[in-house]
Amino acid sequence: MWRQVGPTCATELAGRSDVGLCEHTQSVPMSLQKLSATKLTPNLIVSSVEASLRFYEDVLGFDRGMTVPEHSPFVFASVTSGPVEIFFNDRSTVTKESPQMADLALGGGNTMFIEVKGVDAVHARIAPHVKVLMSLRTQWYGMREFAIQDPDGYVITLAERLAEPPGKV
Repeated sequence: MWRQVGPTCATELAGRSDVGLCEHTQSVPMSLQKLSATKLTPNLIVSSVEASLRFYEDVLGFDRGMTVPEHSPFVFASVTSGPVEIFFNDRSTVTKESPQMADLALGGGNTMFIEVKGVDAVHARIAPHVKVLMSLRTQWYGMREFAIQDPDGYVITLAERLAEPPGKV
């Protein structure tokens, strides 16, 4: 067991606003709450690494990053587009190493929000080849976006920030 060495998340937050505090955060020192993240990479468990590569490369236009092994059948691969990187892990390989993952549904409620340039052109190019879950629309919060589903059920929203939110002149 560790001892409290300074203000906790609970005491710090409670003094600022009416927040819902739980037993898990009431005694956690603030120094343990801080994180200096430098990158986020979705790490998707997929039914077929090859099928995911085809979709993300051929349909969405990502570039292949790396594959393991070097030649098919793959157990791992990555794709990139600018600063965005996505990992694909073969489900059967993952469940051999981590059996607790076997019962998780692919897609599992995970969604990705990817900002792009020229969302209207991206929509026109890929909509005929994908399952569109949300039609192209301008949102009240200043984004023009649409949502699709990849072969394993992961939801991807492709969006572009507008120069001015709707209703602003």
